[in-house]
Amino acid sequence: MERRDLEIFLILAEELHFGRTAERLHVSTAMVSQTIKSIERRIGVPLFERTSRRVALTPVGRRLEEDVRPAFLQIEEGIARAVAAGRGVTGTLRVGFVGTAIGQFVIGVADRFSARHPECEVRIIENRYADGTSQLHADEIDLLLAGAPSLEDDLAESPVLFRESPVLAVSARHPFARRESVAMADLTRDQVLMPRSLSQEVDELVVPPLEGLRRGPSFSTIQEMLALIGAGKGVFPVPAHAVHYDSRPDVAYVPIRDGQPFAWRLIWRATAESARIRAFVQAAEDAVKDDPSPLIP
Repeated sequence: MERRDLEIFLILAEELHFGRTAERLHVSTAMVSQTIKSIERRIGVPLFERTSRRVALTPVGRRLEEDVRPAFLQIEEGIARAVAAGRGVTGTLRVGFVGTAIGQFVIGVADRFSARHPECEVRIIENRYADGTSQLHADEIDLLLAGAPSLEDDLAESPVLFRESPVLAVSARHPFARRESVAMADLTRDQVLMPRSLSQEVDELVVPPLEGLRRGPSFSTIQEMLALIGAGKGVFPVPAHAVHYDSRPDVAYVPIRDGQPFAWRLIWRATAESARIRAFVQAAEDAVKDDPSPLIP
């Protein structure tokens, strides 16, 4: 049964008058009559008693109205909320990030967004490094600030907001710690840590498949990664902001002179795009116009 058919039935059950029902729905009286006859044929019994003086629900019609109306109203309210969410900047927006510095940038953008759209709550949610885009797909967050493209057809992304040079995180006791810089080829001279659960395609955006490359222990979080590096268990390329925000006495950061920059952008599920998401992306773009290097203290 079509939604329009149910609507006609329920309004006629309220009005008990074909003419008034037609006026409310902006259709002809003939259409109301034809629709009710069609429903009655499908159900197999009359739903309304019709005389020249009155229209009344039959017992079956009354039972159908009692059963259907609550569900129909719930559907209508759900559609209305979805339309409002798509058109208006209200409700709740969940934004994911990885790392302290990225969190500070996201919070700054959220403040700018909230000043423009006070009726929309922003929730900041930390991702583990190894989560990748899984929280987006699980509908646990609406947006994710990521340092590389998504590589997934069902995800959309903003223009690149800002870029960062890569540095190699090594143990403070590592020979590389005394160098001014290293090359990507130098990664083959030690074990490179492995992010747990990330696909090979995503991992290779940060660690290219160099000949002779050896992979070391796996990690899920930035703190796990730094603990392993500080203990001399391997090395890993990270964004340059780590020098300031992830400083530790047992870890050194060495510039990678030929490394691919981290290109930060917002990512979201294409099917979930809304006015909230578009407004947050705009706030982020405006923020980097004011400060093109937002992670440099």
